[in-house]
Order: sequence, then C-alpha cells, then structure tokens
Amino acid sequence: MYFLLAKLSFIGLCLFRQQQTKSIYEANYSEVSEFVFLGLFTSRPMQHFLLTFSTLFYVTIVLGNLLVVFTVTFDSHLRSPMYFLLANLSFMDLCFSTLTVPRMISDLYSGQNIISFQGCVIQIFVLHVLGGSEMVLLIAMVLDRYVAICKPLHYLMVMSPQMCIWLLVGAWVIGLIHAVIQLAFVVHLHFCGPNEINSFYCDLPQFIKLACTDTYKLEFVVTANSGFISMGTFFLLIFSYIFILVTLWKQSPGGFSKALSTLSAHITVVVLFFGPCIFVYVWPFPTVPLDKFLAILDFMITPILNPAIYTLRNKDMKMALRRLSTQLLSLRKIS
Repeated sequence: MYFLLAKLSFIGLCLFRQQQTKSIYEANYSEVSEFVFLGLFTSRPMQHFLLTFSTLFYVTIVLGNLLVVFTVTFDSHLRSPMYFLLANLSFMDLCFSTLTVPRMISDLYSGQNIISFQGCVIQIFVLHVLGGSEMVLLIAMVLDRYVAICKPLHYLMVMSPQMCIWLLVGAWVIGLIHAVIQLAFVVHLHFCGPNEINSFYCDLPQFIKLACTDTYKLEFVVTANSGFISMGTFFLLIFSYIFILVTLWKQSPGGFSKALSTLSAHITVVVLFFGPCIFVYVWPFPTVPLDKFLAILDFMITPILNPAIYTLRNKDMKMALRRLSTQLLSLRKIS
C-alpha cells in the first residue's frame, strides 16, 4: 500500500507541474469566490424533514462517539490495543461527521447554501485527511483482530503500546500525504463562472466539474488516487476477515459462530464505509447524482453504527459504561 501511494504521488506531482505550467499562460486568479450547494432536496417539506433527521443523528453521533472516547480514556480496565484503536476510530468518525453535517444543518435552517472558495478547498483537504487515515486505521484494527485470534500467544508482543502509536501515526501521515496530493490538483484549477455544486459538501469530483480547463487527466488521477486505494483497501479488509474466519474455523470450530457474529458486524461497517467511497471515486462523474445521497452513509449512518457495533456488542465496554455511570452518579450525590 505504501508503494501504491508513492507511485500515485509521483503521477500526481507530474500532473501538478503540468497544471502549474499551464496556469502561467492562463489567468492567475479565480473569478469564482464562492460556491452554492444545491443540497439533497429542493422542496421545503423535505428540507424540514432532513433538518430534523440530521440534527437528531448528529446529536447521537456526538454523544455516542464521545462516550466511547471518554470511557476508553478514563477506564483503567480498557488498556488493550483493541480499545485504543476503537477510541481513535470513534474520534475520526466524530471529526468526519462534524466536517459536513453541522454545516448542512445550518444551511437547511438559514437557507444560505454558500461556501467560500477557500472554505471548499479546506473541506476537501480535511475530508481526504480523515478518509485516508480511517482507511489505514481500519486495516490496523483488522491486524489487531488477526493477531488476537490467530496468534494469541504473541498478541501483547506484536501489538505493543509502541506499535499502536506507530500505527496511529502512520494512519494520520498517510491520510495527510493523500490529502496533499489531492489538494495539489485543486488549488491551481481555473474557475470562470459556474459555481453550483450538486451536493451538500465539497469534494473533488464535484469541484473538478466546475473548472474551465480540460480535466480529463485530473479525472483519471481522481480515479487512480482515491478509487483504486478505496477498492484496494476494501478488498484487503474483506479478504483479511475471511482469512481470520477460515483460520478460526480450522483451529476452533466451537468458537467460529461467536467470531462470525462479531466479525460480520465489522464487515457491515466496512461495506457501509467503503461502498460510497468506491461509487464516488471509481465512477466519479455519474449521470445521476446518487453520490450525494450515498454520502449520508459515511457522514451520518456509519458514525452511529461504529459505537453501536464495537461497543454495545462488547461485554467489557458494557461493563465499563456501567462503572462510568456509577461513578457519575456517586459524584452527583456528593455534589
């Protein structure tokens, strides 16, 4: 995966130099200073429904993911690598949702669906930092489950605290590199008029559509850099889960059904997270704007499912939540 990122980085930088050279002969400024989101629906009743739906879901996302982060942070019984990675996944999910949902709620409430040029570029950058980082973190979580199930005697040695820190740092670094490559394609594009984005957030495919230059090469790089990485990571995760299940079935048929119940929930989260990504970036310019509706899965559904699947189905997490609630009640009685 590191080799693939390096290769795509080289292609991206070459195209960036070509785009930079071309921009010398074009206007060195953007005539478009802001963009208008068309949103998901145009009818006011549907917008009111979406406003209520989004607000309730976002409050649930914030409470659920913060609960996971605080529980893992303050409970001394949850010091294993799995919970360390889980807390960071919840943090990324919270950031991922916060990047777009509050703005969508504000736009639905005020009717002002406008974002500045700089704000749109920043949103694209942060979106790809978080997306790339979460992909790598999900791979780290599969590695954790593989070592715990298939190599239990070596678990604490392989998944040491230092290894967990390196996995987390690596996730953020890879996400940052991926986002910088994407941003290099965006900042030197020339925009001369159209400024309507048929979505509720900024991302590269919708952004490229509005450029006044030939974007064929950029469309290819969008597919190569994001689409292939999304598909590659998705199939790597699915094959890893299948390999874990097959290995467990051979070693302990009795524990296979329990592991299948747990890992199938994990696979569901992976499918819901990567499904929209693969659709958006492997088919980045569809004739029917389904991508903005599929994005709801990534921004609102998956961030709710992750705490539910990884927490409510876990006995240790449920016991930790009980301990946390008992401590809070005792503090309330004292005060």
